Amino acid sequence: MSNAMLKLMPTMKLKLNSIQNSSLPIPGDESWYVRATDPALSVMTDFRSRSSVILSETASLEEALGHMKHSSVRCAFVVDEKKQAVVGMITAYDILGEKPQQHMRFTEVSHDDVLVKDIMQKISDWRVVDINDIEQSTVGDLLDMFNETGVTHLPVMETTENKEQRLRGLLSFAKVKRLLVDLA
Repeated sequence: MSNAMLKLMPTMKLKLNSIQNSSLPIPGDESWYVRATDPALSVMTDFRSRSSVILSETASLEEALGHMKHSSVRCAFVVDEKKQAVVGMITAYDILGEKPQQHMRFTEVSHDDVLVKDIMQKISDWRVVDINDIEQSTVGDLLDMFNETGVTHLPVMETTENKEQRLRGLLSFAKVKRLLVDLA
């Protein structure tokens, strides 16, 4: 490089270091816990930093459960056939519980013919919480809400500057219970 080109290059502000250890812990393998007094945001799956798991409304229950197991989740959002919009939500509890049998009795179809759209929770049936409320709440507040309502998964909504509602995150009762340190 010529001296003129070197002068145009900014000076490097980052410093490279080396690691002195011969091994490191596996990323994501360390224990992570929360206390009831911690912010509720600490247990929310935030869709700004992590993508949601989606399923087609025309997927079979076997396909849906397989995808959810592969993704290590118990809840997925259901999208329309064109994958242009979320139309519902389905949980492993929905798939493995009474809903498929109820649908089969009502429609007289076989289990293999039950689709995600037949048992999903439609948006109009969702119970949701606003991100502004979550920002003001604690993990203990969430635990109380989950225990009082019996809800297992709670979509977190935000309103854009254009007054449009959109999914911002997801809260899971199982995740809160798993991470919560019992201080008793």
